[in-house]
Amino acid sequence: MKTPEIPTFECETGNYHTFCPISCVAWLYQKIEDSFFLVVGTKTRGYFLQNALGVMIFAEPRYAMAEPEEGDISAQLNDQKELERICLQIRNDRKPSVIIWIGTCTTEIIKMDLEGIAPKLEKQLGIPIVVARANGLDHAFTQGEDTALAAMTHRCPEYNRRTTHQHGEDMARHVAVDVAPSKKFFDERGKSNMCNLVLFGSLPSSVASQLNLESRRQSVSVSGWLPSQKYTELPALGEGVYVCGVNPFLSRTATTPMRRRKCQLVGAPFPIGPDGTRAWIEKICSVFDVKPDGLEERENQIWRNLSDYLEIITGKSVFFMGDNLLEISLARFLIRCGMVVYEIGIPYMDRRYQAAELLLLQYTCEKMKKPTPRIVEKPDNYSQVQRMHELQPDLAITGMAHANPLEARDIDTKWSVEFTFAQIHGSVNARDAPELVTRPLRRRSDSVSGCRSLSRQTVDV
Repeated sequence: MKTPEIPTFECETGNYHTFCPISCVAWLYQKIEDSFFLVVGTKTRGYFLQNALGVMIFAEPRYAMAEPEEGDISAQLNDQKELERICLQIRNDRKPSVIIWIGTCTTEIIKMDLEGIAPKLEKQLGIPIVVARANGLDHAFTQGEDTALAAMTHRCPEYNRRTTHQHGEDMARHVAVDVAPSKKFFDERGKSNMCNLVLFGSLPSSVASQLNLESRRQSVSVSGWLPSQKYTELPALGEGVYVCGVNPFLSRTATTPMRRRKCQLVGAPFPIGPDGTRAWIEKICSVFDVKPDGLEERENQIWRNLSDYLEIITGKSVFFMGDNLLEISLARFLIRCGMVVYEIGIPYMDRRYQAAELLLLQYTCEKMKKPTPRIVEKPDNYSQVQRMHELQPDLAITGMAHANPLEARDIDTKWSVEFTFAQIHGSVNARDAPELVTRPLRRRSDSVSGCRSLSRQTVDV
C-alpha cells in the first residue's frame, strides 16, 4: 500500500491573529447551568463581551466583569478585598455552585495573582472558585475553553472503581431497553460492557446526546462529560478511566487528566463530518475491544444525503487563514467532499493531540487524489494575502478582520467563527458545515446568473 504524502509544516511569525479567547464565556456559561463567570479585565473586554455575546447586562446573564481601576494597576488597592466584595455579592444574589474567574491580558500585564487569591476566598466564602487564564497573549481564540476545562479537571471527583462499576451495571440495565436487541450490554456471563469513558469538550446538549447515542449503538456507554451541565455533576476521573476529546483545540484538557489523574487518552480523529465521526467511533471501539457494526453503511448513507452540497463544492478550492484551531478537521472534511485545500493556516498546532486527525487527513488526500495542503502555524497574514492573490482560491475561510478586504479583492469569504458556534459534530449534523461553506459560493453563482439575465434584457431592449 502506498504511503500517503506527509503534510508540510511551516511556522511564520509567532503572532496570534485570532478572535479574543475570553469569548469562550459565550458558550461555557450556557453549558454549565449552575456556574457564574467573572471576567477580570478592563472596560474594553466588557464592551467586547457585550457585543460578541449579544446580551445586555440588564438581562442578568450568568457572567460579569470585574474592572481594575487605576488604584489596582498602581497597587494602591488590595486585589483580594475587591474580588471578595464582588464574589460575595455574586454568591448572595445569584447563588451559583461555582464561580469561574477568567483572567485576561490585563491580569497578565499587572501580574494579578488570581491563583493565589482564589483558594483564600473559596475557603472564606464557602463556594468553589476556579481560575482560568484566557488572555490573547498566550492563547488563540478557542483555547479559552481549553484553559477553563483544564482547570475544572482538578475539581472532578476521584474515580472509585468498585462503586462506579456497580453504578454502571445498574445504569446499563436501564438503557439496554432502548438499544436494539442485537446490541446487548451484557456478555454471556452477565458481565457489564459499560465503559469508563469520559468525553471532554463543550457541545450543546442535543449534540452531546447524539454522540452518546452514536457510541451506545456500538455498546459503548459514555460515563460522563467535561464540562457537565451542572458543576455538581462533574465526571469522576482516575486510573482506569479513558478520556476522549471532541474538539482539536483542547490539548491542555487532554494532557491534564493523564498527568494529574492517571487517565488514559483515546487518540482519535474528531467527530466532524461523516468520515471523522466514523473514525472517532471506530477508535473508541478499538480501545474497548468492541467490534463496530454498521458504521460504513451509515457513513455512505450520510454522504448520499449530502449530494446536493457536493455538486456545488466538488472541484472548488479553499484557503484557510487560521483562527479557531478547527482548521485541520474542516480541511479534511472538505477534501473528502471533493474540494482542493491550498493552505491550512492555524494559530497553534499540537501534533501529538492531533496525530490521528493528521493521519486521517493524509489518507483522505490519498483517497480523493487531492494534493496534500501545506500547514502553516502562526501564519503571517500579509504573506497569506499575497499567496491568495497568486492562487486565486474560490473561497477563503478567515477571521472577521480580513473578510471585507478579501471580498474587495474578489475572493469569497466565510467567517471561521461561524464554524465555532455551528453544530458540526456527529453524523446527524453533517449538513451544517457544507451549508456554511456553500453559502458564499451560491451567492456568487446567483449574482453571475442575475448579471447574465440583466444583460439579456438589455440586449432585447
